[in-house]
Amino acid sequence: MVGYIPYGRQDINQQDIDAVVEVLKSTWLTQGPVVPRFEEKVAQYCGAASAVAVNSATSALHIACRALGLGPGDWLWTSPNTFVASANCGLYCEAQVDFVDIDPQTYNMSVTALEEKLAKAEQEGCLPKIVIPVHFAGQPCDMQSIAELAQRYGFKVIEDASHAIGGRYQNEPIGNCRYSDITVFSFHPVKIITTGEGGMALSNDAKLVRQMRLLRSHGITSEADEMTYVPDGLWYYQQIELGFNYRMTDIHAALGLSQMQRLDEFVTKRQAIAKRYDVLLAELPVVIPWRHSDNYSALHLYVIRLDLRKVTKTQRNVFEALRAAGIGVNLHYIPVYRQPYYAGLNFKPGYCPEAEQYYSETISLPIYPALTEVEQDQVVTTLEAVINA
Repeated sequence: MVGYIPYGRQDINQQDIDAVVEVLKSTWLTQGPVVPRFEEKVAQYCGAASAVAVNSATSALHIACRALGLGPGDWLWTSPNTFVASANCGLYCEAQVDFVDIDPQTYNMSVTALEEKLAKAEQEGCLPKIVIPVHFAGQPCDMQSIAELAQRYGFKVIEDASHAIGGRYQNEPIGNCRYSDITVFSFHPVKIITTGEGGMALSNDAKLVRQMRLLRSHGITSEADEMTYVPDGLWYYQQIELGFNYRMTDIHAALGLSQMQRLDEFVTKRQAIAKRYDVLLAELPVVIPWRHSDNYSALHLYVIRLDLRKVTKTQRNVFEALRAAGIGVNLHYIPVYRQPYYAGLNFKPGYCPEAEQYYSETISLPIYPALTEVEQDQVVTTLEAVINA
């Protein structure tokens, strides 16, 4: 028996530690040279024009919405199968939020459901200003189809790729914004790479990038050509927008810049772990994650669905028994609109049936680069014993 096995864990090596220590010993701890280097590295890796580093993916979603002009009277649509930040960013802008049900195979936003909802919304005069598809578990959404709908119905697209850096869609890097206005990544410790806390917004639109950079730092500029009147001197700055303090520090960026050197290695290891799970779980009454042959998932999560027709225990029974045995499983996600706050916005149970059916059957198994075969065997052996007990 090995010890407790979490569902996710960061992978920090000496190179990462040295990179952070170097910044700690330098002149700059924040607003120094490392953040721009990190932004350039990620943008280059993804094939995007520019990137804007911030202190969390939540902040990135917020400034992305603001840069696209979301505000009172507007609608933002997203997936219910996500963390609350994907929807909250719309409420921060005083817009209204709605949800599009998921595809039962990919667990991403259903393009069919989106198209049907858009046709109805057009008739009712309440089309969304922004749609945020979420690359759940690292698997890319059908972005080309979503982009075609965006062109037809006139909405903007933010890819919530918090799970997906290092993945590919149609053999191109997720984050290149070919089919979106802005893409957002998360660098939380359980994500593919980490900065401790942090996020990034990528775009090929120079105006959006400029606006997001203003918004992340109080709406302040020191660039004379951006000021509304002549500066008093070299010390001068002007606040030209109502922004926020969403900056990333050089300390965090140093860790991210170091982690980027192992990004492909991390995803390759996750792919190998997932393929091994596929084999080990083949005879159990569970549905393993489906992965599109033309795409390459970053595999932030490995989610199984219990076949409750063949399992005599409830999802909760299985979950609690695994936790009691030291297997740190988790559940991703409670449909956002089932949260009490959203219930207060008049969302009712049953609003997105596929998302709710998924939620009632799913469990996220441990997956992270340092997960050993011995640990993985223990996860599967314990799951089998729990199901058959």
